[in-house]
Amino acid sequence: MELELFALLFLAGAGFLAAFLDAIAGGGGLISLPALLSVGVPPISALATNKMQSVVGTTVAAITYWRRGYIKFTALIVPIILTLFGSIIGAATAKSMDTNVLNLLVPILLIGVSVYFMFSPKLSDETRSEKLQFAVFAPVMGFTVGFYDGIFGPGTGSFFIAGFVTLFGLGLTKAVGNTKVLNATSNLAALMFFILAGDVVWIAGGVMIIGQIAGGYLGARTGMRFGAKLIKPLIVIISMTMAVRLLWPIIFP
Repeated sequence: MELELFALLFLAGAGFLAAFLDAIAGGGGLISLPALLSVGVPPISALATNKMQSVVGTTVAAITYWRRGYIKFTALIVPIILTLFGSIIGAATAKSMDTNVLNLLVPILLIGVSVYFMFSPKLSDETRSEKLQFAVFAPVMGFTVGFYDGIFGPGTGSFFIAGFVTLFGLGLTKAVGNTKVLNATSNLAALMFFILAGDVVWIAGGVMIIGQIAGGYLGARTGMRFGAKLIKPLIVIISMTMAVRLLWPIIFP
């Protein structure tokens, strides 16, 4: 597939903005996927290329959070492995599963996430006592959300952040940092399927990766600088936006 120079520059800018937003609160796909579709990339190829470029942005963001001490990779080894397997199984299951029920269930869950973050007075960057043992249940969360990401995808970052905060007591900034690691893992698993199927538009993904590298780094630095006071409202806005986007074709067919 051939793209004009203006389209490539537009995609590079979209990649930057998507990665910047995603590194702070998730939801970068709200920008990158429509951008790919708008320049004429077919839907399946747009999904594949979006996974390709987002893997890079989330990885850059994860490394940036890790270098500042917000991530302990040793604690995430098992969750990473199970997230990878969950996403692979989910992607394979999606070929034969009717996902229409998710069109209604997921936006309801996203609204719940946004309402929780909107009205909870305790959300901050301070670590609190965990409700579930991290070593036991973080891998379970990784597999479950990874499986969902393989099948459907929208809201994966919001669900990971909510889990890290509500179940394991992480502060918001640490929750986002850990989310980037597992999100990159689930994206990588789905990307492997798309590459084998030949669905990736490499030139489009390549220019978006340039924007993703810069956006992921600057977004992570911004998230760490401003912490919960920036992350909390962005999570609310992004989760509600995704919910509306998913519900719109159901309410107004």
